[in-house]
Parts: sequence; structure tokens; C-alpha cells
Amino acid sequence: MKKIIIFLILFSHTFSAQYTDINIVKEVKVKNKGVVVSAHPLASEAGSKILKMGGNAYDAIVATQYALAVVYPQAGNIGGGGFLVGVKNNGEKFSIDYRETAPQKATHSMYIDKNGKANTDLSQNGRLAVGVPGSVAGFFATLKHCKLSMDQLIQPAIDLAEKGFAITEQEANLLNASKEYFQKHNTSSIVFVKSVPWKAGDILVQKELAETLKLIQKQGLKGFYEGKTAGLLVAEMKKGNGIITLEDLKNYKVAERKALEFEYKGNTVVSMPLPSSGGILLAQMLKMAGYENLEKYQQNSTKAVQIMVEAERRAYADRAEHMGDPDFIEDKTSYLISDEYIKNRWKNFSFNKATPSSEVGKIIKQPKESTETTHISVIDKNGNAAAVTTTLNGLYGSKVMVSGAGFFLNNEMDDFSIKPGVPNMYGAVGGEANSIQPNKRMLSSMTPTIVLKNGKPYMVVGTPGGTTIPTSVYQSIVDVVDFKLNANISVNAPKFHHQWLPETVAFEKNFPETTIQELEKLGYKAEKWNQIGRTEMILIDDNGNIHAVADGRGDDSVAVE
Repeated sequence: MKKIIIFLILFSHTFSAQYTDINIVKEVKVKNKGVVVSAHPLASEAGSKILKMGGNAYDAIVATQYALAVVYPQAGNIGGGGFLVGVKNNGEKFSIDYRETAPQKATHSMYIDKNGKANTDLSQNGRLAVGVPGSVAGFFATLKHCKLSMDQLIQPAIDLAEKGFAITEQEANLLNASKEYFQKHNTSSIVFVKSVPWKAGDILVQKELAETLKLIQKQGLKGFYEGKTAGLLVAEMKKGNGIITLEDLKNYKVAERKALEFEYKGNTVVSMPLPSSGGILLAQMLKMAGYENLEKYQQNSTKAVQIMVEAERRAYADRAEHMGDPDFIEDKTSYLISDEYIKNRWKNFSFNKATPSSEVGKIIKQPKESTETTHISVIDKNGNAAAVTTTLNGLYGSKVMVSGAGFFLNNEMDDFSIKPGVPNMYGAVGGEANSIQPNKRMLSSMTPTIVLKNGKPYMVVGTPGGTTIPTSVYQSIVDVVDFKLNANISVNAPKFHHQWLPETVAFEKNFPETTIQELEKLGYKAEKWNQIGRTEMILIDDNGNIHAVADGRGDDSVAVE
């Protein structure tokens, strides 16, 4: 077994805590064992602990999500939502949609001022930006696929919150950078704000969050959606302009949906259906690129990138026009991923020049924003696989913490089209299909994905990154299937992204400069980004050998059963 291990031994002499050793494991090769890959080593270890207790992949995915709510508060959550894609060793495929919903008092024009201008500050920050949280309901909906009790699955998170853990340098930097926002959007003091700057090794104890988790442990779903916690959440709404009510919380329902499936070069891709745009985009992009025999080219070569960017351009134009909550709009998935439609969409592709975005949709000026989500990939020793992507939307969501309950609330309302044609915080444009309606789920880009070979899990993959999520998953699949690259190279290679609008193609700062220059000669507009996504990948070969890789862009880590 090969391991590349980075040790960060963090000590604090001022507080006695159990979790002061942070072991970041970036790559593992094993066989006949379960593995968990997530954004934080303590969360991955929580999941692997559950596997050692006899739990399966779905037990581990629940425990890891709870733990992320404690140790990775910028995106891990109980105040947000997510999607789960699962494939069992008996061939059963399923998905669970615990995306947030619009409160009953939400209106089509709730973020538009008297002059008809969209106020994106209201949709992105503070209490009016909050959608009804779905995460906890999603964890309970996953239980029917689990072997252990919720009492057992939530305990590692309770221990982490109650006893405290040493924060990493990345977390310290984020907390320091966000201090002003925390103070602006919270009326009472919160545990994340202190008088001196945070530093690596400081112990973070979250007593209020521990008590909230204990209520869920004792009372089940009602411990979050009713009673004390629900009352505290609604009281938080009333401190500002929030509109979530006790009735909204009590009435929240998970949607169990049929996973989206399609074939790609002899493999079955299983991904998330609407209200995630991810699965549809993935199917469209892979099918379009498939017409050009990508395997002839090298990863990140000029022609390979051009093919993939043009596929992205066309798919994201369709996202803006056609995609939303399937319970509120006509679901055009089968049409949008049909061979006939996709062949027609690809007709105007040319190697000679960039296709103007105006030829595939109406141009609207776009801003570019940063992103924050988190992904978990798990496989157990029996071959059950799970992929979950979960989010608060922006960094620490709305920046609002529920006073007395210790958790951040999402700013997911910004993922609606707050005004058709006006881009959200990630620059994504939407139309009427994704307009605000009470109880509606906002369109998402999260793309938890499992690829099957001969009916068995071959790849478990996903990433954070807002609208860059589908393109990063797309690149991951192409890297492995077409370019025959291993998991480490695929995960850590520099990435690129295009989403129809803005017209520019984003490249990570270490992307091959020659490729960028050659694309610019063809009419592509390039832009450099510091980072695109943080991919968590598990590959399983025909002999059952597992290669798990955590992205080198962050504190992401693998843990083994």
C-alpha cells in the first residue's frame, strides 16, 4: 500500500482538546478496504471510523457530512443543502435531493428595487438570502440505505464540536478574512470572532453547535425542524429581514429522484438530475466532445481544450434557458441529452475559430465571483459507492449564524434567477425556468457523479466550485477515460472553465501558456484564476484496486477503513 502523508502536528497549551493532530493524507492505494475523501482530514477520519464500526458507504457519507459541519464551516453544514448519488453493490442506483427551498413568503420580485434593478446584496448576504435548509432532512433520508443508527453517525461530529479541534492555516486565514462580515451580519457575538487573529493550531470549540447536534441525536428530524432549534432559527430571521417561518421548516421535504444515467465510451455515468444542472451539462458536454475523438489528443493541448470549451459553451447556454426545479417547470432532460439534439447543437463547431457566444444565446454582461462548496467521495469494502456535494452557497453562506444554535445559514436564494438575465454570484444567468417561487428549489451546478464499468463503480468523483463544478467533473472523466491518466494527475492538473457567458475562458494560473496563446490566436479570450475547484476522486480498477486522491489545492484528505 502506497501512502503520501503530510503531517501537520498542531498543539495548543491553553486548552485540553482531543483533536490536536491533523494528518492530511493526499493519496492512498488499497484493496478490500473502504475509503473516504473529503475537504478536511478530521471529517474523512469520522467517515472511516464509521466504516470500521461496520457501517457502509452511506453510513460513512452521513457521518462525514455532520463532521464537515463542525470542522469545515465555510461549506460543510446543517444550515444548507446538498445532493447524494449512490450506487449499491446490487446495481441499485439512486439520488437524494436535499436542496434548499424558497420560503412560502418568497416572491418573484423580492430582490428587485422600486427602479426595477436587482439588488444582489440582499440575495447574497444577510437573512433574506436564506433558503429553507435541507441537509439534516437529507441525512435522515439516507438512513434507509445505512446499517447503523443516526445516534452513532452523529456522535463523531458532537465530539469534534464539544471537545474542540486545532484549526489549519487555511481555516485561520479564512476566519480572519471573514471577521468583518461576521460582525456585520450577526447581532450577537459568535464563536468565530475573537479579539486577536486566528492562527494555525488554535482550538475551536463549538458548544452551541454540539447542543444542536445532540438535539438531533435525541429527537431526530424534529430536533432540527421543530422545537428549540427551529424556534432559534425563526428568531434569527426576525432580527433582520428574513422570511423563513416555523411552518416552512416543518414542511420541508426531501425529494428522492431517479439518478440521471447515460453512456460514455462503454461506461455508464450516473449523476444528479434536475434541479442540479450538473448531470445534464455533463451528458451534453461529454457527448459533444465525443464526436471529435478526444482520445487522439493530449490533456490540456490546444485542440482538446478547444473541443471541450465549445461543448461547455453550448451546454451552459442551454442551462440558462431550460433548467430549473422539475417540480415547477417542464423537464426537458431527455430532449436536451438526446443524440439528435446534441448533434444539431454541435453543427457549427469549427477548429478554425472560437464560436461567438452570441451564436448560442443572447449576450448579457457578466461579473465573475468566487465560490465555496464541498464534496465527499466514498466507497466501502463491499463495493457500495456514494458521492455527495453539499453547500451553503457562498463562503460561510449568508454569514448569519443562528444565535444559540451555533450554525451558519445558507445564502442559496441567490441561485435563483433573481431577475431573468441578471447573473448570480457565480456569473450564471438564468431565465424564467429558474425564477423565484414559494417552495421551489433553486437550480444548482453540484455534480456528484459515479462512473460504472461493467456495472461496477469505476470512478467516484465531484468537486466544489459553483458553476465550475460540471466542467471540472467533465475534465476528470475525460482525463481518465480518454487520456488514460491516473487519479493523481487528473485531480491535480491545472483546470480550465467556460460557461457561455462571460465570453472568457478561465485558466488556472499554472495552465500551459503555449495552449493559452494558441487559443487566443483562434479568438478565445483568456483569463487567469488562482484556483478552480477541489476534486475528490476514487478510481477502482478491474482487479478491485482502489486509488483515492484528495485535491492538493486545500486541506483535503483521504482516510482508510
